[in-house]
Amino acid sequence: MQTIRVENLSVAYRGKIALQRVNLELSAGKLTGIVGPNGAGKSTLMKGIMQLIKTQSGKIFYGEQPLNRQRQKIAYVEQRQDIDLSFPIDVFGVVLFGTYSHLKLFQRPGKKEKKLASKCLEEVGLSEFANRQISELSGGQLQRVFIARALAQRAEWILLDEPFAGIDAASEKIIIELLKKLRDEGKSIVIVHHDLHKVTDYFDEVILLNKDLIASGPVAQTYTTKNMEKTYGSEITQMLGVGGAGFAT
Repeated sequence: MQTIRVENLSVAYRGKIALQRVNLELSAGKLTGIVGPNGAGKSTLMKGIMQLIKTQSGKIFYGEQPLNRQRQKIAYVEQRQDIDLSFPIDVFGVVLFGTYSHLKLFQRPGKKEKKLASKCLEEVGLSEFANRQISELSGGQLQRVFIARALAQRAEWILLDEPFAGIDAASEKIIIELLKKLRDEGKSIVIVHHDLHKVTDYFDEVILLNKDLIASGPVAQTYTTKNMEKTYGSEITQMLGVGGAGFAT
């Protein structure tokens, strides 16, 4: 399994720094959370890794190769608010779209690709929704459809931007259990996340970000009171209670 390496990544919007000289290596085969306050650059980091935005500086590597040569091995699930749910496409069509990255130009999916899409829908527990329009889905169901699309893409890495935003607790539980299962099967998963109380339960590794990289690594060593104060300010331990969010000391 290949790591993703970020070297000297800087991004600015309208002259304001969003990310500043971030150097980072994402471990393969892990469930990694990106955590930080609003405006910390969490989504910007993910989009910068995927090279979806203009950057001031920085290089992204997949293993030893530039990431743009291995892009099909990484699937990106954007925030639900950025998805056009009015687009007339059913669930099966969304998942089948994941197979296009392995087809030749102008080639259409055949029996093999359709069989794969059906298998991926089954893996996320949504086979019965195959013919339903995406606009009819709940937030949790929609996230599972996009995970199925990533599986149909045969992606080794799945990057999800705030997948739990605006969904109910039961749906969140289904999704995190699905993602843990995929990790155990060898996928590498990165999530932009905002609920600090669940970091220790959800993630193997964590990235703490506030425009600069504050810390990154295994949760037990990285998710500490000291690092969280550097990320959020000294009020954070008072808000959550020391140990209340599972901080190490």
